[in-house]
Amino acid sequence: MITVFGSINLDLVTRVAQLPRPGETVHGSDIAQYPGGKGANQALAARRAGADVRMVGAVGNDDFATQALTELRVAEVDLKAVEARGDTTGVAVITVDEAAENTIILSPGANLRCDATQIPAEALAADGTLMLQMEVSEQETFAAARTARAAGAHVILSLAPFQPLAREAFSDISMLLVNETEASDLARHYGIAETGHDEVVQALAGYLGVTVIATLGADGAVASESGGDVTRVSSPKIDPVDTTGAGDTFAGVLAAGLDTGEDLASAMRRAAVAGALACRKEGAQPSFPTRVEIEQTLSSA
Repeated sequence: MITVFGSINLDLVTRVAQLPRPGETVHGSDIAQYPGGKGANQALAARRAGADVRMVGAVGNDDFATQALTELRVAEVDLKAVEARGDTTGVAVITVDEAAENTIILSPGANLRCDATQIPAEALAADGTLMLQMEVSEQETFAAARTARAAGAHVILSLAPFQPLAREAFSDISMLLVNETEASDLARHYGIAETGHDEVVQALAGYLGVTVIATLGADGAVASESGGDVTRVSSPKIDPVDTTGAGDTFAGVLAAGLDTGEDLASAMRRAAVAGALACRKEGAQPSFPTRVEIEQTLSSA
């Protein structure tokens, strides 16, 4: 089973002709509201890909809480470890331009009040997977990682939003997920001089002693296990509408594949397809593909 410890938000999205520059006001579309949060996104993506998923997190005592949990409830994600803490649910204010690029402003709300003790003991078994991101307390995130790793669980961390962590922070992490910008920033932080995607990922994996996977947008993804040979997968060509949540889709579907025993290359291939499919619709969670849609795309490739 996959346990996701992380953020739960409501996304407020407006479309613009171009993203505003500092000090500039631009006209946007009517506001659309979608459930979001990197933790909730990954949980839903994994569940739609066929995995059994438990969500651990916090929402506020407000009307946004119900909306933020809507898609997770519909998908029958286990929400027993989601607690109401504080007044406000996390909110992300998102602008999306005509090229499907976005900017995001995050108000964390109750997300900063969730803690690792909410994770049920049975979630941290040797055959389990714990997924983490960086939208809740860093201290609680790595406390959860320590407990899970001690129990023998597989621990996957999405380093987003990016933070330049010390090398020692990854000692309880099995797999690190980054996008191409985060990979370059982390390499620069460690003084790694490599520049190509393959070389950066291989160098990071060797330096940290973990499996590192970097998503490359339309170019797919690349991985290295502890600095070993590079695994690369391509992404299907699509006309993007909104890239919000594509990385979370990749993460959730990757975890679902690994949880069912797929090898790394197969799980990455499935995740890359899912990430591309998630860019075809506006909003994060409403765009996440089902297992059937992923299989159909794979079979027609």
